[in-house]
Amino acid sequence: MPTVMTHAVVPLALGLALGRQRIPPRLLVAGALAAMLPDTDVVAFKLGIAYADDFGHRGASHSFAFAAALAALGALAAPWLRAPRWRAAWWLFLCAASHPLLDALTDGGLGVALYWPWSDARIFAPWRPIEVSPIGARFFSARGLEVLWSEARWIVLPALAVGVAGASLRRLARAPAAPRTEPLR
Repeated sequence: MPTVMTHAVVPLALGLALGRQRIPPRLLVAGALAAMLPDTDVVAFKLGIAYADDFGHRGASHSFAFAAALAALGALAAPWLRAPRWRAAWWLFLCAASHPLLDALTDGGLGVALYWPWSDARIFAPWRPIEVSPIGARFFSARGLEVLWSEARWIVLPALAVGVAGASLRRLARAPAAPRTEPLR
């Protein structure tokens, strides 16, 4: 898995690209939380639930069904999130779904149960450039630094580029057109 903080980078960058008019601050924060929420499944280890079980790590909470459940909650909370119901639902679905899609790009662990409850198959993407993050205290090691560099290269920098490019395009679209000048005759 990419580190939990890195999962929040995707919604934050997209929010920057789309702007506050489309993604108000409360919705942006909810999206960042939705992108990190699937990793709360690591509590399953403490409860004796095995990694490979449906409710183990990268199981049900890493599925499109889980993202859809968060989207439904987002639609209900839309007035508080200060967004139309459809936008709150789609935003939270996309943010939550970004988590397992990023995890599927990692080079270790079990795949993600993207299609749970219809399938308990764990899948990976065909291309897996992101180094998997060690869980727990093992993160604070040389291996953890390697993971952070991998995430910076494959997630953070591209997301930041998208965010800045989107914000720049929005700014250019708002800029008044320069007055036309006729050539002297």
